[in-house]
Order: sequence, then structure tokens, then C-alpha cells
Amino acid sequence: MIDKQILYDQLKKLETEQRNPETMHIDLADPAEIVRLMNEQDKKVAEYVGTRKDSIAGAVDIVHKALARGGRLIYTGSGTSGRLGVLDAVECPPTFGTRPEQVVGLIAGGREAMFVAQEGFEDFPEHGEKDIAELHVSETDVVCGLAASGRTPYVLGTLNESKRRGAKTIMVCCVPAEQVKLEMDIDIMIDIPVGPEVIMGSTRLKSATAQKMVCNMITTGAMVRLGKVYENVMVDLMLTNNKLVERSRRIISMFTGADYDESTRLMKDAGGKVKVALLMGLAKVSREEAEKKLEEHDGFIRAAHHSYE
Repeated sequence: MIDKQILYDQLKKLETEQRNPETMHIDLADPAEIVRLMNEQDKKVAEYVGTRKDSIAGAVDIVHKALARGGRLIYTGSGTSGRLGVLDAVECPPTFGTRPEQVVGLIAGGREAMFVAQEGFEDFPEHGEKDIAELHVSETDVVCGLAASGRTPYVLGTLNESKRRGAKTIMVCCVPAEQVKLEMDIDIMIDIPVGPEVIMGSTRLKSATAQKMVCNMITTGAMVRLGKVYENVMVDLMLTNNKLVERSRRIISMFTGADYDESTRLMKDAGGKVKVALLMGLAKVSREEAEKKLEEHDGFIRAAHHSYE
């Protein structure tokens, strides 16, 4: 456990633990003014994220390469940061047709911490090390630590153990990199200094928004690079509910010109695989031919379709 005086001194210096001079009067504000103040602060988040485009692109690249060779992306975090990682992970299968084990979210305190705060668990790096060991993390994987302060012991434990096992590592934090004290070399550091929060220390606000934006970019970018998007439409979605079934029919109709019944037939003949149904409709080929062409072109519909021209 870290010495409490050391922790006190560390927190005192962190940007996320400072008072925001622009919101000093929020306790006197009416609802409209509270909303205005928060909105003005939130507007700055995208600008902060934009200053780290190169680092985020580097993260997209290593995650894409890991997933392409059968590895995993594993998010780790505690509290709000941990929940954001879990959220991004669980959205990948229905959105991009990934297997549940390809993108994983670990949160300090386990599953219960998703719904009821288990904040004390973040103080133990050994819990993070144990969670990484139980996942059998290896050199094929990428582990992305999410920690607004850049100092969460649980997250540092996951990164240390992952590095020891040869995995690529990413750190996403919301303080300047020079305020982050690490014992290991991180492959990609994404520091987004959002400055003092609207309410001092409440990192579920700007810091959480920044981390969510980065997670969106990392997984979406990697999935685009894996051929799971055609033009700007997700085409590898899983048909897990009625909305997604009807969205799939609409996607097939939009690109092929097929009516509702024909789109339904194409989906059925393709075994529910939207990408296969799309290529069948676009190129007027059988399921077997469409699957073969997609495999030859690494799952990219545009390349597979153009090969017929």
C-alpha cells in the first residue's frame, strides 16, 4: 500500500485535482447556468483529444495488428474508467461481429463493480496482476490501461504484468505525461490533459468523456482496418435483436437496390452474414463464391467487389 502522505502529496499536484476557476460560482447557479458551464467545459475535450491524434493512431495500428493475428485488446481500469473499458468491449460483438473474447474489459473489483462502486479495490496492484495472469495474457495481446490520474495502482499492476508477459501496452490518462510515474516503458502513451474538472476531482466528467472518445477511436479504427466497415457503414454486425435484423435488411437494400423480400432472401441464403449477403447481391454470386472472395481480400467488401470488374 502506498504511504498516505505520499498519496496526499501526489493528488495535490494532479491537474484533475485542481479547482476550476471558471466554475467557482456553480453552487450559486440556476439550472440553465449549470448546464452552460458544463457545456463550455465539455467543448474543450475534443480539442484536447485532437492534440493526441498521432498517439491514438499508433494505438489503432497496434490493436489492429494484434486482432488480425488472433490476439486480444484488453482494457483495464477502476471506477468510471473501468466501466468505460467494459462498455467499449461489450459493444464490439453486436457492432462489429467480433467474438466476445477478442475485446475484453477488466475492472477493479470484478463484475460487481460495474453496478455498485467497489473503489477500495483500485489500491492493490496485485489484483491487477492476478487478473492479467488469469487471462493468460501473452505477446499477441494489447493491454490498454485507463486511468484519469495516471496513477491507479490496479491499472499499473495490469500494465506491469502485461509488459512482463510481452504484451503491447497503452496508457490513457487525463493528466500531462510528466505527472505520470511509471515503473515500466509504455508502448503508447495517450495523455489528454483536460485540466480541472467542473467539480474538483470528479473525473467522471471531462476525463471520462475524453477516455470514451479515445476508446471509440481505438476500436472503431481497428475494426475499419479489419474490413468490418463498407464505405462508412458497419457491415459485420451480429443479428442479435430485431433492430439489428432490420438494419441489416436496410443495409443490403441500400447498397444492392434489392427490395425488402429480396434482402431477406439474400440474408437467409448468406446464413445471416451481412457481408456475404452484400457481396452476393452486389456481384450476383453464390454464397460460396462470396465467402471465397472475401477471404481472398481479407474481408474487405470493396476490394472483393472490385475484383469482378
